[in-house]
Amino acid sequence: MKVMVLAAGKGTRMLPLTATTPKPLLRAGGLSLIEHQLLKLRSAGFTDVVINHAWLGTQLEAALGDGARYGISIRWSPEPEPLETAGGIAQALPLLGDQPFAVVNADIWTDFPFVTLRAAALGSDLVHLVLVPNPSHHPRGDFSLLGGGRLALPDPMTGTWTYSGIGVFSPALFAGLPAGKHPLLPLLQQAIAAGRASARHHGGIWLDVGTPERLTWLDQHLEQRL
Repeated sequence: MKVMVLAAGKGTRMLPLTATTPKPLLRAGGLSLIEHQLLKLRSAGFTDVVINHAWLGTQLEAALGDGARYGISIRWSPEPEPLETAGGIAQALPLLGDQPFAVVNADIWTDFPFVTLRAAALGSDLVHLVLVPNPSHHPRGDFSLLGGGRLALPDPMTGTWTYSGIGVFSPALFAGLPAGKHPLLPLLQQAIAAGRASARHHGGIWLDVGTPERLTWLDQHLEQRL
């Protein structure tokens, strides 16, 4: 299974750190955020990686190259301007092929077992998401999780979860999407309405490394583990 690592965001909440450095190259525990992700993916058996980029993307390509030093193969999907999640994935489809693929955000830290994504069988589903408990900065969540692992629109009566930035996607989810900037949520809503979206929850460590304070926390957390 191929995997796409999303790395095109500008990281405005990380300013001034991201004024001259792309967010995925910010460092914690001696490695950049995206290096941590690539090493975890390689350990899980993912060796065919596609990475998109926009803001200061040439720095990413210079830093990571073709992936050989990490034991993986990296192919790049540059975006002249950020295309948002769905637009970026759609542009990269020629590199991802016609089989389901995994997607992972470059700017999260988690102990989620990526190897389990390789065994995910979509069947007739278009998408399978990994959900996490709502963090304090996102208390309302994104989706609900129903019996049988069915993904649903957020419903406070059944509880809500936050999308982790990890999932498995069918190329068919993006069929017919015109070139350009597109958010992911409308496509997920369509898949839910069609009954073709599933999910699971992860209750372990998960952090959206979206602010300098969270980056500092992660750096300290990783240093304590050494």
